[in-house]
Amino acid sequence: MDVLFTNARLIDPEAGTESKGSLRISGGKIAEVLTEGAPDVSGAQVIDAGGMCMAPGVVDIGVKICEPGERHKESFRSAGLAAAAGGVTTIVTRPDTLPTIDTPEALEFQTRRAAEAAPVHVAPMAALTKGREGKEMVEIGFLKDAGAVAFTDCDRVVENTKVFSRALTYAKSLDALVMAHVQEPGLSHGAAATSGARASRMGLPSVSAMAERMGLDRDIALIEMTGAAYHADQITTHRALPALERAKANGLNVTAGVSIHHLTLTEAAIKEYRTFFKVKPPLRTEEDRAAAVAAVASGLIDVVSSMHTPQDEESKRLPFEEAASGAVGLETLLPAMMGLVAAGELTLPQVFRAAALAPARRLGLPSGRLSVGAPGDVILFDPDAAFTLDRTTLLSKSKNTPFDGAKMRGRVAGTWVRGRRVGGEDADATH
Repeated sequence: MDVLFTNARLIDPEAGTESKGSLRISGGKIAEVLTEGAPDVSGAQVIDAGGMCMAPGVVDIGVKICEPGERHKESFRSAGLAAAAGGVTTIVTRPDTLPTIDTPEALEFQTRRAAEAAPVHVAPMAALTKGREGKEMVEIGFLKDAGAVAFTDCDRVVENTKVFSRALTYAKSLDALVMAHVQEPGLSHGAAATSGARASRMGLPSVSAMAERMGLDRDIALIEMTGAAYHADQITTHRALPALERAKANGLNVTAGVSIHHLTLTEAAIKEYRTFFKVKPPLRTEEDRAAAVAAVASGLIDVVSSMHTPQDEESKRLPFEEAASGAVGLETLLPAMMGLVAAGELTLPQVFRAAALAPARRLGLPSGRLSVGAPGDVILFDPDAAFTLDRTTLLSKSKNTPFDGAKMRGRVAGTWVRGRRVGGEDADATH
């Protein structure tokens, strides 16, 4: 049976518009989008959206699923349920598991587990070098054939420039995307905070914001040399933005992302040594945060993601310097972005351009759009519904969110994958 949504506020990131209308899903794909006139309701399950927003499901790049190796932190099942609850219809997984996803066999294990357990799409990334050790590149061709959508060593920088340049050259020949962490490794090693007065007062090992600029500058030079497709996982400082802008102006095949935590939080949050606010790269200044938001609004930063990194209680309940970095974000990505919309810093079409359309395009996925022929991966949500986050209610196995107790907004009423409902609160008007 077709699914027909009526009385919806359609958020179209391709056109950059919001409009009232209806949307029909048939055979797992969007079959009709109407902004004028009454739809034909015959033969369809009709869902009255009640004026709520309908948008393409979020495509979240950089999600860590801890299978294999640390399933107690997060499984494909728990992450998939968390994603569906948060309006994420595609999770793009990182290869930093135990062991690393650096062979076709390991990738096929992940793909099989995802198909068995996750109610949402799972698009896996593979490591760029064996064991993420930065010494020998993986079999990029075989891994791409096995389903890898991109290649990354995650938060480990490939320090050997010759190894990195060879990997980029090989990736270019196979039309493969490389994602990299842009930090100068010598400066950033062991850092728990961003350099400045706050880190000095707290006695924390810190890293200059220039380490990000230096890492990006090196990578851009190698992209210019090799012509490879490249995505910077997180640009979090205002100092790095001019280099990114120049690279794009020069026609290099470069895109960049940023995590929701760097768009909504600053280094002020770590003042009480609260380790749930310890992320990588460390939280930055308000100047950096505002510059990153403006870059998302303009499209200079292409992608916003959760950088979902589950950590158990034992690894977080340590002195700040020793605690593990990272935060979960599958269920809080959309509400945190709704906070930026409420503050007038982003519009709804800009949010879904960065969280759905741009990542799908970068990875060559057909989703991220509200147009005829696109997959029926959509979400229905109320951007203004307010709530107080209780981390114990999160569906992720790990509860390490910096938003615990925060007043947030944005309630996901329903999430559909290929036209099948997989999550969200009950839609009262469904009949």
